[in-house]
Amino acid sequence: MSILGLVCLLLALIATLLLVLYGLQRREMKAVEQLSHQLQRIAIGGRLEGRVELQTDHPEISALGTAINHLLTRSARIRLEQDRKLASPKLFAELADRIHEAVIVHRDVVLHANKQFAALVGADPAELVGRALGDLVPPEYAELVHENIRRRLKGEPAAERYEIDMVGLQGQLSRLEISSAVIDYEGEPALLITGAEILPTQTVPALTQLSLPAEPARAVPSLHLQALASLAEAVIATDLQGRITYMNPAAEHLTGTTVEPAEERTLERIVGFVDENDRRLLSDPVRQALTSGAPVNLSRRALLLSRANGTERSIELSASPIRNESNEVTGAVVLLHDVTELRGLARQMSYQATHDALTGLVNRRDFERRLEEAIDRGQRGDGQHILCYLDLDRVKVVNDTSGHLAGDSMLREVAKLLRDAVRDSDTVARLGGDEFGMLLIGCPLEKAQQIADDFCRSVGDYRFVWKDKIFNIGVSVGIVEISRESGTLTELLAAADSACYVAKKQGSGRVAVYSAKDEAHARHSGEIQWLQRLQSALKENRFHLYQQAIVPASGTNGGGPSIEVLVRMRDEAGNDVPPVDFVRAAERYHLMGLVDRWVVQTTLAALGRGALAVPADRSVAINISGQTLGDVQFLEFVVECLDSTGAAPGQVCFEITESAVIANMDHARRFVGVLHGMGCQFALDDFGSGIGSFSNLKNLPMDYLKIDGSFMRNLARDSVNQAMVTAMIKLARSLNFKVIAEQVEDEAAVDAARRMGVDFLQGFAIGKPEPLLLAA
Repeated sequence: MSILGLVCLLLALIATLLLVLYGLQRREMKAVEQLSHQLQRIAIGGRLEGRVELQTDHPEISALGTAINHLLTRSARIRLEQDRKLASPKLFAELADRIHEAVIVHRDVVLHANKQFAALVGADPAELVGRALGDLVPPEYAELVHENIRRRLKGEPAAERYEIDMVGLQGQLSRLEISSAVIDYEGEPALLITGAEILPTQTVPALTQLSLPAEPARAVPSLHLQALASLAEAVIATDLQGRITYMNPAAEHLTGTTVEPAEERTLERIVGFVDENDRRLLSDPVRQALTSGAPVNLSRRALLLSRANGTERSIELSASPIRNESNEVTGAVVLLHDVTELRGLARQMSYQATHDALTGLVNRRDFERRLEEAIDRGQRGDGQHILCYLDLDRVKVVNDTSGHLAGDSMLREVAKLLRDAVRDSDTVARLGGDEFGMLLIGCPLEKAQQIADDFCRSVGDYRFVWKDKIFNIGVSVGIVEISRESGTLTELLAAADSACYVAKKQGSGRVAVYSAKDEAHARHSGEIQWLQRLQSALKENRFHLYQQAIVPASGTNGGGPSIEVLVRMRDEAGNDVPPVDFVRAAERYHLMGLVDRWVVQTTLAALGRGALAVPADRSVAINISGQTLGDVQFLEFVVECLDSTGAAPGQVCFEITESAVIANMDHARRFVGVLHGMGCQFALDDFGSGIGSFSNLKNLPMDYLKIDGSFMRNLARDSVNQAMVTAMIKLARSLNFKVIAEQVEDEAAVDAARRMGVDFLQGFAIGKPEPLLLAA
C-alpha cells in the first residue's frame, strides 16, 4: 500500500473516531437538554411534586437526575405542610363568618373574631384582635371572664357555660350565654368561645320600601307614609351621607325638630346621645350603621339630648342600613323608643327593693347581701370589717304617748344621725322596727368602737320634740369582727345581736364587743328567764286575743276580712307584756309555733261555737309567722282544727308575710294551695317591703294584698309613697287581688287611700286594737 493510501486510511479512521466521539457527545448533550427542559417546566408550573425522567447510559447524568428528584420530593412535602398551616386559619375564618353565633379565638387576647361578634361590639373584626374579652364586659364581669379563660387554658376546673353582659364600643348592651372549648390554633392551644344572645338587642329591619329623594322613580306609596306617620315610635330615615330625609310626627316630637329645619341635616346635629350613668358621649349610630353595613343598637342606658330645646329623654335606639335590590346601601333608618317613664318606674322599684321606705336607709335584704360579700372577703383575708347591731331604747314611749307618726319622724331623724356617724364607704341599714345595722368596711376594731361610742353620745344628746313634748332616747350597740374565722351570715347576725343584748343589759348608751362568755352569762341571767316565762304562759293559758277592725274603703265592697285577731300575753301579775318583747323571745327559742297554734285553735273554736260573730260574707284575719309556716306539721294541725271546731273555711283569712313566703316557698305553696282549695282566704302581709321578689309570689293563689304600713304613713304628702302605692295597686289589679291598706293613722291618709283605689282600710284612723270579747 502506498503512502498516500496509508494516509487516506488514517484520515478515514480519524474521521470515524471523530464521528463516534461526536455522536457520544450529542447523546450526552441531548440528555442534559432533556433534564434542563423538564426542570424549566417544573419551575414555571410551580408543581414541586413533579419528577425528572431521563433515558441515558451516562451514570453521572443519571445520578444527577436521581438527586434532583429527591430534592423535588422534599420541597413538595415542605410546601404542602406550609400550605396546610396557612390554609387552616383562612378556612376557619371563612367557616366562622358563615355561622350565626358570635365566635372568637382567645389566648391572652383575641386572636380572631367573626363578623357576628364584631357586630355585637360595634367594631370591625380586625379592631378586636389584640384586645381581651374581659375589657368588653362591665367591670363586675371582668374578673369572672379573665379567671375563666385562664383556668380553661390551663386545664383547671372551670365553667364551660355562663352568662355575661357585653358592652359595645358605642355603649350598646347585649346579654350573651358564653360557652368555650380548648382547640389547637396555629399549633398552640387556644380557647374557642361562642356566644348566643339571650336578650337580643333590638334591631330594625331595613325599610327597603322607603326610597330616598335621590330615586324619585321609586317614591313611597302614600299608604306607607301614613302608616309610618301613625306609629307611636319615632322613625327617621337618612340618605347615604347621613342627611335626614324623613321624620314621622313621633320623631319630630321626641327630637323637638320639624321636618323642614331637619332637611339636609344629620342626626347628630339635631340630637346627641350620652350614657345616663357617666354622661359619656355615644357615637352617632347612623354613621356607624352606614359605615359597617350592619344594624346598630344603643344600650338601655342611652339618653337623647335635644339640641333644639335641651330636653333629655331615656331612649332605646336601633339603626339599620337601607339596601336596594342590588344589596347596595342607600341610606339608614332609625327607630327610637321613648322609655323615660319605664326607666323612672324601674329605678323607683329598684330603689324600693333595696331601701327602707321610712328612713331611706338600706333595707335588711340588701344589707344582708352586702354583709355576705364582706364575709366572703373576710374569710379570704381581704381586709378587716366590722358588723354593728344597734337597738334603740324608749321608742315605745314615743309611740304610746304621741302616736306612730311621731315615732316615724323620730326614726327618720335618728337615721340621719346614723348616716352622719359613718364614713362614705360604710353601709347603714334599718333592719326592722327600732333596730339598725352598720357594716364598716376596712375598719379596725378600735376605730369601730370609737364610731359606736360617738354615735351613742350623739343619740344620748339628741332630744326629739313633738308638739308640746320632748323625748330623750338611747341606743345599745353590739359589735362583732368579720375575719377568717367568721361563720355564716346567720351566725354573724346572731353574734352581733347577742353582743347588743349584753350592751343593753349593762344600761342604755353602751357598746359591747361579741364574746361567747359574755353571751352565755347574759343568756343565763336574762333570756333564760324569758324562756321560762313563755313556757309558763303557754301552760297557764295567759295569752288572750285582741281585735282591730278592717272596713271597706268605699262602704260597698262585699266580702273580705272584718277584723284581724292579735295575740297578747299577760305576766304573772296580770299586766300585758308588749308583743315586741315576747314575740322576739318566742322566735329565738322556736316557741312561735306554739303561740300560733294557740291563736288558730282559740279563734276557730270561737267561730265554730258562734262565740265570735262575723258579718255575712266576711272573715277573720289570723297572722301566721314565718317560723310556723316552715313547720311541715302545721298544715295538718289547721285542717284538724277546722274539722273538729266546725268553723267554716270561708270565714278564715290567713295572713302571711312576703318574707316568710320567700323563706319557705315550698311549704308556703303547699299550705296555701291546700287550705285555699278548702275555701280559706289568704292575704299577703307587709307587701312592698320585699317588692323585688314579687315574681316568686305571683303564682300563689292569694286573695288580698296588705300594703306595708310604712307606705301609708304620710301618704297624703309623700309623692314617693304615692307612686309606690299606685304601682302596687296596679300590680294587684292585674292579678285580681284586692288591696288592704294597714296602719292608716289619720284622715288625710284615709282620703288619699280611697282616691287611689284601695279596697279596705285598717289602722288607728279606723279603730285601735281592743280586747276581743267572746260570747258565752
